[in-house]
Amino acid sequence: MRYFFSNTQMKHIYILLLFIGFSQINAQELRIDADFRPRAEVSNGFGRLIPDGVDSGLFIQQRSRLKFGYTQEKFSAYMSVQDVSVWGDTPQISATDGNNSLSVAQAWISFDLGSNWSTKIGRQAISYDDQRIFGGLDWALQGRFHDAALVKYSKDGLSIDIGGAFNQNGVTRENTLFDPNNDGNVRAVFDYKGMAFARLHKDWEKISASFLVTNNSYQNLDSTDGQTPIDGNVHRQTFGAHLVAKPSKAFTIAANLYAQTGKFTQDVDLSAYNGLIDLTYKPKNTLFGIGFETLSGDENGGSDGKIESFFPIFGTNHKFNGFLDYFYVGNHANNIGLNDLNAKVVFKTGRKSSLLIKGHYFSGAESLGTGIDDYLGTEIDLVFTQKLLPFATLKLGYSHMFQSDSLEILQNVSNASVTQNWGWAMVVVKPNLLKWSPKN
Repeated sequence: MRYFFSNTQMKHIYILLLFIGFSQINAQELRIDADFRPRAEVSNGFGRLIPDGVDSGLFIQQRSRLKFGYTQEKFSAYMSVQDVSVWGDTPQISATDGNNSLSVAQAWISFDLGSNWSTKIGRQAISYDDQRIFGGLDWALQGRFHDAALVKYSKDGLSIDIGGAFNQNGVTRENTLFDPNNDGNVRAVFDYKGMAFARLHKDWEKISASFLVTNNSYQNLDSTDGQTPIDGNVHRQTFGAHLVAKPSKAFTIAANLYAQTGKFTQDVDLSAYNGLIDLTYKPKNTLFGIGFETLSGDENGGSDGKIESFFPIFGTNHKFNGFLDYFYVGNHANNIGLNDLNAKVVFKTGRKSSLLIKGHYFSGAESLGTGIDDYLGTEIDLVFTQKLLPFATLKLGYSHMFQSDSLEILQNVSNASVTQNWGWAMVVVKPNLLKWSPKN
């Protein structure tokens, strides 16, 4: 990781300097915060089964993020820049940083329109409820953002967000073809051409409910190669509800129910569903939880003209279905779906520390084929958390997959290692560097 900047990166820095200068003119409050996250990982089957005889991977990756926030009575602005690098990815005495790791993570403005209405315009993280459909993806060091515009309403426990986005690869004067490809890899649900969504949330004394609907438009692609953009768009809808009930102070019930419809491609329809229920009980300092989630699947990959496999489009999917990321984290799309029966316990190990133990029992929602068991495997996740300072936390994690023969068939790994595991250690440091407001 180096801090010598290209011309493009210097432009980002100039924007930050202008932002700071502007913020000190009649500013009500200016904040500068940092977010440092070095994370070491030993991977022996993360994301995909590792074949027998293949050595484990070991690397250290780091987020270095600066966040600038400015607020006054009817206006606020926020901008963050970040470097996400692997230790050693730039030679020590290199005069330039050639890995293009510096980027603008967020850059948005917000206006108070009065009568409880406001706007939020620009690059921003969009995160709702349990982050199953929209999430900030904070586990990934780069995070996730949308270039979008929102109109927001909030009063007496009721909030309404209405948002939209329109994406292009660059300035265009002749057409609006949008290429979702990245070095020849179609990024499917992530890089939409257009988006329109609405979300309503209401809080009551012991229950809260959210209702979400989003329509995403994707550029048609040439059927001969599946990658070249052509005229026309397909539209996919995701809609549903998230409910949370607290019958007592110690007991919580959370549930999701979502559906997907529309067109997967010009010639293939989409019809899928997702359901989840989580029960948690925390009598004192120990939390107990049990849950079940089902995501519909497809036995033939859409060869019958319909895809019935649900995909959580913009969620923080690392949070669900096991920390080994075998399902729905850039994988397992248009597949047999998933049933996930899980249980967890979180208990205090000290005044400022805790330990999470969580188990998952995975099976396919659809069959892999005649004579093939639906059971995919059992995963065990452990996460230890220790508060070091008010702004610093140490996290240690270990995950182990006890895979079945069916999972090896699903991932097309015929000689998988008997041991599939992953360990990591991360320090999260988020200090406030400056908080300034003019004297009255």
